[in-house]
Amino acid sequence: MLAAMDPDRIAALLAPFMGCEPVSASLAAQLQAYLDLLLRWNARINLTAVRDPEEIITRHFGESLFAARVLRDAGAFASTAGVAPTLGDVGSGAGFPGIPIKLFAPELRLTLVEAQNKKATFLREVIRTLGIEGAEIYGGRAENWNQRAAIVTMRAVEKFERVLPVTAALVAKGGILCLLIGDGQTESAQQGLGSEWRFSPAVPIPDSDGRVVLMGKNIAGESA
Repeated sequence: MLAAMDPDRIAALLAPFMGCEPVSASLAAQLQAYLDLLLRWNARINLTAVRDPEEIITRHFGESLFAARVLRDAGAFASTAGVAPTLGDVGSGAGFPGIPIKLFAPELRLTLVEAQNKKATFLREVIRTLGIEGAEIYGGRAENWNQRAAIVTMRAVEKFERVLPVTAALVAKGGILCLLIGDGQTESAQQGLGSEWRFSPAVPIPDSDGRVVLMGKNIAGESA
């Protein structure tokens, strides 16, 4: 049986992704429970090719929490008329980046979009075990999710160029598309979505091999 990782060690590993913000004890405890669950399930179903617990924390948790900070600092988490934003995480897999973003900003209303049944079952177990409120699973393909969200995230999906327009179509007017991608994919993403999107400069992810957070705003219908 894998030994549980100390929350203080989790916080130390996440420090490069958190800037000047320390990881709170409650967040570290939630991430510890999430990691333990992921490691147990990953022994039975392929949730992530990364097997080392510390690498899972830096590559998956760290990248997701960094994206949460970028979104927060851009004002994406601001409530409208007292209602918190919705977040749709497309191709959520093992829950990245959607679940860590939700743990960082609990006020968000989260939907994890995951078509593979085993992974969707795992996501339901994470929500249940961690007692996450305001989160649900859509166990189907993104193109069949007949909703729009204020924020839509996508990370590490296959056939990126094909999935990108499907994902972008789920962003509400005036909403934010947040992509966690390689730097080499930024130009194709911007060109592929065209003039209805206004992109911010890509933000490099710390301690990564050319990974960035790329955010675009859906400006369809706005006057030039």
